[in-house]
Amino acid sequence: MTRALLLLIAACGITMAEPIHYPAAEQQDIVDDYFGTKVPDPYRWLENTDSPETAAWVEAQNRVTLPYLEKLPDREDFHERLMKLLNYERFSTPFWEGGRYFYRRNNGLQNQSVIYTARDLNDTPQLVLDPNELAKDGTVSVTLMDVSNNGKLFAYGLESSGSDWTEIHVKDLESGRDLPDVIKWVKYSDLGWTKDNLGFFYTRYPRPDNETDRKLAKLEAPAIYYHRLGDSQDQDTLVYQRNDAPQWFLSASTSKDGRYLVIIVSQNEKSRDAIYVKNLGDAQNPKINAPAQPVVDQFDANYSLVTVLGDRLFLRTDKDAPTYKVVSIDLAQVKPNQVEQVIPPAKDLLEGAALVGGKLVLNYLVDAKSELKVVSLHDQSQTEVPLPALGSVVSISGDQDRPELFYSFTSFLYPATIFQYDVDSGQGAVFRKPALDIDANQYVTEQIFYHSKDGTRIPMFIVRRKDSQLNGKNLVYLTGYGGFNISMKPLFAASYFAWVQKGGILAQPNLRGGGEYGREWYEAGTRERKQNVFDDFIAAAETLIELKYTSPEHLSITGKSNGGLLVGACLTQRPDLFGAAVPGVGVLDMLRFQKFTVGYAWISDYGSSDNPDDFKYLIKYSPLHNIHRGTCYPATLITTADHDDRVVPGHSFKFAATLQAAQVCDRPVLIRIETKAGHGGGKPLTKAIDEAADCMAFMWDNTKSEPPKNP
Repeated sequence: MTRALLLLIAACGITMAEPIHYPAAEQQDIVDDYFGTKVPDPYRWLENTDSPETAAWVEAQNRVTLPYLEKLPDREDFHERLMKLLNYERFSTPFWEGGRYFYRRNNGLQNQSVIYTARDLNDTPQLVLDPNELAKDGTVSVTLMDVSNNGKLFAYGLESSGSDWTEIHVKDLESGRDLPDVIKWVKYSDLGWTKDNLGFFYTRYPRPDNETDRKLAKLEAPAIYYHRLGDSQDQDTLVYQRNDAPQWFLSASTSKDGRYLVIIVSQNEKSRDAIYVKNLGDAQNPKINAPAQPVVDQFDANYSLVTVLGDRLFLRTDKDAPTYKVVSIDLAQVKPNQVEQVIPPAKDLLEGAALVGGKLVLNYLVDAKSELKVVSLHDQSQTEVPLPALGSVVSISGDQDRPELFYSFTSFLYPATIFQYDVDSGQGAVFRKPALDIDANQYVTEQIFYHSKDGTRIPMFIVRRKDSQLNGKNLVYLTGYGGFNISMKPLFAASYFAWVQKGGILAQPNLRGGGEYGREWYEAGTRERKQNVFDDFIAAAETLIELKYTSPEHLSITGKSNGGLLVGACLTQRPDLFGAAVPGVGVLDMLRFQKFTVGYAWISDYGSSDNPDDFKYLIKYSPLHNIHRGTCYPATLITTADHDDRVVPGHSFKFAATLQAAQVCDRPVLIRIETKAGHGGGKPLTKAIDEAADCMAFMWDNTKSEPPKNP
């Protein structure tokens, strides 16, 4: 979770009646010396998002961008399509805790999904929490939740306006009222109740000194605390901290029986973890201050918690297993760094594992497509869970003592559907299927393979209407990510389908830096090898052109966060190859990203300009530093948000000002700055639809050709 914290597009076609006059941006004489290399940073002042000067610049940019977007010919069409495509009932996979089921439900166009509980899934559900009632504009979201062992108390974390800062509250499920307990200054935390139902563990950071620090300052010194209900937060007990490494990440969770607290420590400079365990002893009288025993502490691999069963700790790891395996450790007699193999590594990536009904449920990724298996701990016998199509299992839920498995399956043409499966009998059925009328027979999903610059074989999904012609004139929406060990799998997204439904083509390659093929694939797209990711994406574009799916003037590229870096790097390296580009909330200044909020967490993927060896390759691809005056860049719409405290808006602000000053042709370079929004998590549906409609219309209308009629 912590490494991904990190965690549109196309060409020219619109002619403006008058040339765009971009807002003036003062260029200051600021030059940094990186190991003898002088690097100017004339728009450094835009990093201070709270200054009057930056506020005035943002207001001036909005006066240019918003009218442009409102007048796009296809904006209203995309907006209507998205509204129709999202207006259906959606559910999350239910989970069982404290003798109850819990799940989220959205009736279609609610800004935030509503949380319900039920003793039996056939019963009328009880409302737990409706986040839509917490803010009229839907900008408050629930981002974490956990239930006490007796099923009476519901702890939940709220985030406001897209910020990653979380505030924890506790609701009494019997009375429906909140307790007075409020926990602040929480980020990137798990929750773990003690078995006595009297409190929980969580992770918090020191309180920021002021509002600017809350948004921008480097985040350091996390600590795990125990909160006892009824106490004020300043009375909480410090449980674990790493004063020797203030930039590492900490999370904690409790075993189902309440006996063990499992602590995961993640490095920031390398993709490596350690595991510590506290034996809390008597579950009804837990020893909060018990010592933390090292289980694996050599920081030599990735480790993630599967579960604790009795005294047996199960972990998923890539230790001596590039495609991952499952191991276990006897917590009754801990011998640090000595593990027993439970599930050996396979040829394909073991993306996830869970213990359900005493059996391991294993989610494999085979050429970026899911396969689901159930394995007996007793005799290693395997059962394959049938999946309805080429697609992705995106979530798994089940209790270690109950045979009931829930999983959510989706694909490009298959809206997320919840399945129920009995791991003992092997019987399964659809639990919740969306009532969204899509005639999949009118569309086709292909997976092709192409070769990158260095000869590496890369897979790519392509989704199109069956009546599309490979004549080089199709409007293509090419998107990617390529980082942080995250896999880009087939999934249904209203924006994807709206594009294809209108006659365009969607293309999604599986770039190096992702997790699709295990550790070696991931590491091939990190640090000094990051250029491989951009080469993979550029080769995808060239392949689409060579195979006559499209041509440069009809090709749009899009990506967010690390994907925003991808788009920024590719549009500056190959401006001739794309008609339009939309880098969203992107990491665009590769020399200063580590200086703000949680940016140092990305050093494991990017390296750091504080290191002379890393600086040499970062300066070569940093999007901000590879913009050249006198170049004709693709039509570009940069998107960011004023409350993004993960990838701070200064990245996008500086990139926009620099690109506007450099653009030599009449293709627009605009920046869309969302208010009361952050990096993307918890964004209200209304804001998400508006942004998607703006971005797709910008791409479509800047790469326009006459599309075929709707099916």
